[in-house]
Amino acid sequence: MADNREDRKKEAALEAILFAMGESVEQKRLAEAIGESTERTGELLCHMRERWEKQGRGVTLICLEDSWQMCTRTELYDYLIRIARAPKKYSLTDTLLETLSIVAYKQPVTKLDVERIRGVNCDHAINRLVEYGLVEELGRLDAPGRPLLFGTTEQFLRSFGVSSLGELPELSALQVEEFKEQAEQEALQVNV
Repeated sequence: MADNREDRKKEAALEAILFAMGESVEQKRLAEAIGESTERTGELLCHMRERWEKQGRGVTLICLEDSWQMCTRTELYDYLIRIARAPKKYSLTDTLLETLSIVAYKQPVTKLDVERIRGVNCDHAINRLVEYGLVEELGRLDAPGRPLLFGTTEQFLRSFGVSSLGELPELSALQVEEFKEQAEQEALQVNV
């Protein structure tokens, strides 16, 4: 792959861009920056990631949907927190996980839609997921009252180790029915 001088120069440019940006950058934008097709840019990025893994470098490249980001290898996190302030940890309760699952599979979705599925008020859960950066407002539904639409974020993909929503496991009809029963039982317990 990057055997010639031009490819090495383009890989260096990609590395510099991703390092400087500090967040994910769309593959299309990266391609425009180095004057390559998006397909060829993807090949260069995959080659870089493979080479870095073989070299045991402290950073890696991750692909999130159609964007790329440079980040610390997860197995080196313990060393990093010795010098850097540990990021805020959050815990996802069953309620938050259920709400997040609904948003992930049904997005874009309104809070009312989530509440219909869960059978309980979801204000706190949605607000907490937005606070954690796992869910974001995507806009408003063109309907009376113009309710907010919610969807998952890149942080959601990072946190759950998937590069796209297409990698989420498919739910069987039996699982969906079990989730409904659990939500109904939870709603009965709240109302008691």
